Amino acid sequence: MYVIGTAGHVDHGKSTLIAALSGIHPDRLKEEIEREMTIDLGFAWFDLPDGKKVGVIDVPGHRDFIANMLAGIGGIDAVLLVIAADEGMMPQTKEHLAILDLLGISSGLVILNKIDLVNEQEWIDLVEMEIQEALVGTSLDGVPIIKVSSATRTGLNELKFALQDLLEKRPPRTNLHRPRLPIDRIFTLPGFGTIVTGTLSDGDFNTGDEIEILPGDLKGRIRGLQSYKNKVDHASPGTRTAINITGINKGRIERGQVVIKPGTYEPTGLVDCYCQVLKGSSVSLKHNMELVFYTGSSEVISRIRLLGKEQLDPGEEGLIQVHLSKPALVAKGDHFVFRRPSPPETLGGGIIIDPHPQKLYRRFNISVISRLNRLLQGEPQDLIIQQLSQTFILTVNDLVKKVNLPLPDLLILVREMVNSGLLIRLDHEQKDLTAISPLISKQSWDELALKVSLQFSDFYSSNPLKPGLPREYLRKLLSFEPSRFNQVMHELEFQQIIEQKGPLVQNYGHQISLSTDQERLFASLLEKFKETPFSPPDVKFCQEFLGEDLLEAVIFLNRLVRISEDIVFLPGSLEKMIQAVRGHLQEHGTITLADLRDQFQTSRKYALPVLEYMDTLNITARKGEFRVLKSNS
Repeated sequence: MYVIGTAGHVDHGKSTLIAALSGIHPDRLKEEIEREMTIDLGFAWFDLPDGKKVGVIDVPGHRDFIANMLAGIGGIDAVLLVIAADEGMMPQTKEHLAILDLLGISSGLVILNKIDLVNEQEWIDLVEMEIQEALVGTSLDGVPIIKVSSATRTGLNELKFALQDLLEKRPPRTNLHRPRLPIDRIFTLPGFGTIVTGTLSDGDFNTGDEIEILPGDLKGRIRGLQSYKNKVDHASPGTRTAINITGINKGRIERGQVVIKPGTYEPTGLVDCYCQVLKGSSVSLKHNMELVFYTGSSEVISRIRLLGKEQLDPGEEGLIQVHLSKPALVAKGDHFVFRRPSPPETLGGGIIIDPHPQKLYRRFNISVISRLNRLLQGEPQDLIIQQLSQTFILTVNDLVKKVNLPLPDLLILVREMVNSGLLIRLDHEQKDLTAISPLISKQSWDELALKVSLQFSDFYSSNPLKPGLPREYLRKLLSFEPSRFNQVMHELEFQQIIEQKGPLVQNYGHQISLSTDQERLFASLLEKFKETPFSPPDVKFCQEFLGEDLLEAVIFLNRLVRISEDIVFLPGSLEKMIQAVRGHLQEHGTITLADLRDQFQTSRKYALPVLEYMDTLNITARKGEFRVLKSNS
């Protein structure tokens, strides 16, 4: 199934030609029929000689309706540039040709129409020569010129065979498994409700699919699908598709919105672009200029930010950021056109490089300009690295949106890049790479690992007795949201760069080492512990004796065990009390606070924390005034 579009000057016979080919007159509005002039998009279809169907989008040629022309011309397989033999190239012919060039439409035919109105062969030869000269250097340079008459049907069969030959050479539409249908028409039918139409790209829709319409965050379901008035259960990329939607009222939908599957795209208010200014433009492109931005079926007032240049003169090209006055849904690689709103004029257009830049750039930042040029020219592998260098961590699903590759192809490429060491997965514990696998470039990872190592080096040089940094402090330092931080921590631990110990993170293999003086001071404290092992000095005394840092260090080294906010024990003394409680419980079944206190000639201040500590270890359980052994102890 193919979709073609028409282009050309008003009254050069586009609609009449389509009616002659298909038997369907594309003009549907009362005003169009009365004025014999296409105002909005028209639709028709016909069979090629081999029986394959071709859908036709007939666009208006009059200057006042260029916006409607732009809504229909994107997403076509080929174009018929219609030129009346009795008039030749006209202003709107040239403007449409420029738009086709900007949109990268390189597949097409020139239709020299109305040849029945010209008797002189010399005139037709002159018009042909004029057309060939006008096509030089454009995307339609060298395409065939077919002479026809819609009135006498001369040349229509030749046109169909030429079109069939042209379309057979077209590569199949790419299926990114992320369908989007830019809406170009909305209507209702009794008994059916809301229906939208457009040319489907990037993926498939099926009857029953949940859908979303963006911008607008409208959610619904596909009740039915039609293609060229035939009911279908499945619509493929490149087909003209009508979608009967349940759950969304017609009044909430407008041209320019896009039908997608939930979660596959996001609207944007800022895009990075490569653009060309038309040679015939009457003005230069200047920074902060207000223009109308057209892509898909959307039309948005925008301001442009020139990058690296003060202005772009007619015929020049460059990089721009486009600040949209309202969100639009676009993808990397989409073509666009911009026009001056008043007086109306097509000034240029280009290609979207990044549909979701993180911020407004400084206009003359060399590194930004270099990165955007690499994104424009790079291979898919380079694009992945560039996107990760900007956003740091992305899932495979995120990259599908950024580099515009089908998910199956991207998974293969990413897997190769992981295996070759160019990318690092942050979910290495998962067996298979999936669409939600988070990725980071090797270069960014090395920079992160170095930053973490240097942070610990600085920390330990100033705090030699501290075991490590609090996890939350490190998270804020690295500016990660919690879930991403957890993934980074797991990978740092997996690569033996850090160790996580409760709320602390320490350099892998880090050991606290006490100086000779510190060992001597701790030995003096030990003597006091040995004097009363079951009623030892409390935390406050130890802090005053050792200092807070040294006390924290010996607790971390397990040379003292802190069992509560106020109480510390020597490990051996605490173990004796725990074993004594176990033995008592095994013999008597229960133990009280008084039993433990009396057995070790200690006080409630120490006996109670010991029993509560054993509760936290799941050795004992409290029942009223008694403790009993837990069943698994």
